[in-house]
Amino acid sequence: MLKKIKNKSLKIVVILLIILLLTTLAIFVISNINKGNEVEALSKYGSRGSEVTQIQTKLKRWGYYTGNVDGIYGSLTVSAVKKFQQKNGLTVDGIAGTKTLAAMGITSNSSSGGSSTNNSSNVNLLARAIYGEARGEPYTGQVAVGAVIMNRVKSSKFPNTISGVIYQSGAFDAVSDGQINLNPDSTAKKAAQDALNGWDPSYGAIYYFNPSTATNKWIWSRPLTVTIGKHRFCK
Repeated sequence: MLKKIKNKSLKIVVILLIILLLTTLAIFVISNINKGNEVEALSKYGSRGSEVTQIQTKLKRWGYYTGNVDGIYGSLTVSAVKKFQQKNGLTVDGIAGTKTLAAMGITSNSSSGGSSTNNSSNVNLLARAIYGEARGEPYTGQVAVGAVIMNRVKSSKFPNTISGVIYQSGAFDAVSDGQINLNPDSTAKKAAQDALNGWDPSYGAIYYFNPSTATNKWIWSRPLTVTIGKHRFCK
C-alpha cells in the first residue's frame, strides 16, 4: 500500500514538473515574440510623435506621401510607406520597422534635421549607394560617386540630407533595382568615408552617367567635369 502511494506521489511530482516546464517555456516564447514586435514595429498605423513626423516629412519630400505632416500614422502614411518599401525591395507591410527606417536614414530617437553627415548610419547608407552604383569601378570613381551625392546635399536643387538625395524618386538605379540593399564591401565603405571627409574627385559634379547605357539625351548636354572609369561626371 505504501509503495503504491509513493508511486502515485512520484507521478504527481513528475506531472507538476512537466507542467511547470511547459509553462516556463510558453512564457519565454511569448516574451520574446513581444520583444521582437517592440523592436521591429517602431511606427505603425495609429502611432503618433516625432518619428512619424520624420517619416512623413521624408516621404513627402520624395513624392511618396501627399497628406499633411501631422505626426499621426494614418492610412495615407501606411500607403506611402508601402510604396517606399515596394520601391526599395523591402517587406511591404506599411510598418516602419528597423529596416524601413534605416532605408529612410532614420534611427530611433534621431532628430529630423538630418544635417549631420559624418556618422555611422550615413557612412553605411552612402557605402551602400556607392556599392550599388559603382562597384567594379576604380577606387577614385567610387569616391567620385559618393562626392556627387554629397554635392547634391549641398545644392539647393536637391534634398539636404544624404538619405533624401539617395532616395529621391528616380535618382539612382541602385535604389530602383534594389541593389541599395546589398551589403557594401570594405572598399565602398572606405570610399564613403573619403567622400564624407570632403574628397571630391568629381570636381563639383552633381550628375554622372555611363555613356554606353545612357538613354537620356538631356544628360549629354551637361558640362563635363571628368571621366573616371565608365562614368562621365558633369554639372
